[in-house]
Amino acid sequence: MSDTQLFTIALAAMPTMLAVLVGILINNSRLTDLRAHMDARFANVDRRFDEMRDVWRAELHRVEEVLDARLKSIEDNG
Repeated sequence: MSDTQLFTIALAAMPTMLAVLVGILINNSRLTDLRAHMDARFANVDRRFDEMRDVWRAELHRVEEVLDARLKSIEDNG
């Protein structure tokens, strides 16, 4: 193969390689955006679990106080 033929083949392949490179870069940026979106969604779920944990702790504390009061009442009467 002569240098001219190699140059022609390389010149013909260049648009395809550039299109593939641009596609890779666009997909990479879209994946980065998707990851940021997923991180935000998981942070929201974590926050909701933390809120529910706090609600359950407060409710269980209230139940514990009621049971303690009832047991104390039974002990005082018995």
